[in-house]
Amino acid sequence: MTHNIEKIKIANQQYAEGFGKKSDLSASPAKRLAILTCMDARLEPLAFLGLELGDAHIIRNAGGRASDDAIRSLVISNIFLGTNEWLVIHHSECGMERFTQEEMGKLLREKLNTFEGDFINWLSISDRIQSVKDDVLHIRNHPLVSEDIKLSGYLFDTKTGKLTEVIKV
Repeated sequence: MTHNIEKIKIANQQYAEGFGKKSDLSASPAKRLAILTCMDARLEPLAFLGLELGDAHIIRNAGGRASDDAIRSLVISNIFLGTNEWLVIHHSECGMERFTQEEMGKLLREKLNTFEGDFINWLSISDRIQSVKDDVLHIRNHPLVSEDIKLSGYLFDTKTGKLTEVIKV
């Protein structure tokens, strides 16, 4: 067992002992809000948005991109769990800005001796402002997304903690 797993098990035991009223929280977010953002370990969406546990669904992936799976989660959040407002939040210094589609395919061919990486859309980011706009518009125009959803896109600055609105549709 790794040192991390040992610490996680101890921490979970302590967390479970103080779990209390968290068991009363609904799977439906109290603020009817869903957030699509990056998996970057520096991001604490509940904290930087002034939210509490139970207020919003947080959907995370590399880059906070509007992939098919992210849209699947957003649609479920809306249809089954009542969200009616969605935020897309990308951030500065994102790892998805460090490579192109072609570079990732080449890297995987070299490291893993496979062409499988060529068949995945890695959704890399060359322009972070444009990527927010593209993702928000992709979601807005998706046939499974209700026109009633309030949808906006933001950029989070990892150096200042500030959130800047990029687009609202």
